[in-house]
Amino acid sequence: MTFEKFSQYFEKLDATTKRLELIDILSKLFKESKSGEVGNICYLIQGRVAPFFEPIEIGMAEKMVAEAIGKSYGKSKEDVLKLYRKKGNMGLAAQELSNKKHGTLRLRSGQARDTKLSVNEVFAKLLEIAKFAGEGTVEKKVSTLANILTKLDPTSVKHVVNIPLGTLRLGIGDPTVMDALSLAKTGKKDLRPVIEDAYNKTSDLGYVAETFWAKGEKGLENVHLVVGKPVRPALAERLPSAEEVIKRVGNEFAAEPKFDGFRVQVHLNREGFLGPVIARNSKNDEAILEDRSPRGVYTEFVERARGDKELSQVKIFSRNLENMTHSFPDLAEGVLKEVKAKSAILEGEAIAYNPLTSEFLPFQETTKRRRKYKIEEKAKELPLVMFAFDVLFLDGKDITQKPYSERRKLLEKILPAGRQISSSQTIRLAEEKILTNSKQILEFFNESISEGLEGIMIKKLDSPYKAGGRGFHWIKFKRAQSGELSDTVDCVLLGIYAGKGKRTEFGVGGLLVGVYDKKKDEFVTISRVGTGLTDEEFRKVNEIGKKLKLGKKPARVNSKVEPSYWVEPKVVLEIYADEITRSPMYTAGWDPDTGSGFALRFPRLVKFREEDKRPEDATTVQEIEKMYKLQYKKK
Repeated sequence: MTFEKFSQYFEKLDATTKRLELIDILSKLFKESKSGEVGNICYLIQGRVAPFFEPIEIGMAEKMVAEAIGKSYGKSKEDVLKLYRKKGNMGLAAQELSNKKHGTLRLRSGQARDTKLSVNEVFAKLLEIAKFAGEGTVEKKVSTLANILTKLDPTSVKHVVNIPLGTLRLGIGDPTVMDALSLAKTGKKDLRPVIEDAYNKTSDLGYVAETFWAKGEKGLENVHLVVGKPVRPALAERLPSAEEVIKRVGNEFAAEPKFDGFRVQVHLNREGFLGPVIARNSKNDEAILEDRSPRGVYTEFVERARGDKELSQVKIFSRNLENMTHSFPDLAEGVLKEVKAKSAILEGEAIAYNPLTSEFLPFQETTKRRRKYKIEEKAKELPLVMFAFDVLFLDGKDITQKPYSERRKLLEKILPAGRQISSSQTIRLAEEKILTNSKQILEFFNESISEGLEGIMIKKLDSPYKAGGRGFHWIKFKRAQSGELSDTVDCVLLGIYAGKGKRTEFGVGGLLVGVYDKKKDEFVTISRVGTGLTDEEFRKVNEIGKKLKLGKKPARVNSKVEPSYWVEPKVVLEIYADEITRSPMYTAGWDPDTGSGFALRFPRLVKFREEDKRPEDATTVQEIEKMYKLQYKKK
């Protein structure tokens, strides 16, 4: 497919605010695509040149892109920036300059517009830009982007320019892409669950799309866990009382403390990540060669890791699939020294502690470990301990389908046994208790709360690991037993209201927030938040707004109210409220019979969660509905 043709689909996607139309447009796009390019198309519509977990960034700021545009069309960087400020979007500025250049038919000597430049050729050039390193990097990036722009039509230029800046903002979610892939291949959306299962195992939508397009449904059945590619984390349900828990999990179950830290997924491969990994089919133990990056996306980060043992043999991913290995060198070193396995995928919670008192620190302190600079210095000041609570892959075998009780035994075999372990131990087993009744649940819950923890996690002993799934195999128990809403809600920032009075100086007077409707792959409004923010947090929201501001309502947002301006649904906020009510203003769980949706009563901000949660990991409408029904049960 030519990039000019692809850019026409960009235009159609950018013009709609309806999810069903997005699916239809994407479906037609995929039908015109070949198996060798459908994966790259999936990345590009998300403004990427690699899956989200690959630490590949094009790395071009506004001034660099402006310089490339100027070089393409005979303008100074200052001229381009002036036009950009006028247009409000760098892509629109580049499009106007391209139109003028093509209109006069005066392209630079020897550089004619190439309408046959393919999607894969443009993708390869953008990837090349991302991989430039060392001396002369800036000039190489500018020159390569300029060269691409001079060969593309004005509409293509508009969209290509927005990719390195991260301002493409088509607002297309993964479930929408999966629906479109199924529709394009079969005429129905029935294969969405099969596609999603493969995606949950690899977190690589481009790879899954490419496999599906080339090999169909059977090809997806052969997609397995790969050490080095993060597995989408299993999610827990909520229940309001110990009695309700017993009804769901039976009379014997496991319970663990619920830590307030970073949920991390650790991948260990002592042979290194520079080559393929051997996995085994759990059904017949047949060896399967899994290429961790079938399209040859080998990052500079990995290549540089050749001389760094921790980075070449260990990868650490955050809850939102970000590669955090470089930020947590102490965890990586601990994994190599303490985990007794050749290859493994472990899940756990990383918490900072005071090295003098061995006291575990609150979440706000732990978040200080997420940084790009002075990492070693911060690691000494705030060392991390990881409490491992599950193992998904061990020595070449995917063990996610084994019961939790068996996975726990395997986890105990590869980590030091016993609760009284060395204070220098970095990777530790999460405490586990086997409980049998509601009284024991409350006792363990109260014990955990008294130690400053969030509550407890309860797990069915016979449950498999459900990657990317939410269910009653895991239950988070965080509520007080009074029947009131005492849990928090993870909301997505959707819009911002202008500040008035004292808040005028902040530029923000309130926040429009919503939750995620997984069935419809859209964000629905649930509240306006104007309290619980410090002056500093109001200013932070203003800065977020400047970066994510949109000129129109995003395609996946369903709202009956209009904020001062919309923002790209990207930032997650933890909100506390007195209770959930019904309101005609909000669309979460909208009931046409009553003309109302769910709303949060007296909401206030607890903390920002943009660093460890993706917007699709926010609280769902289905969870809100359960919380609404259960909050008054004991009153």
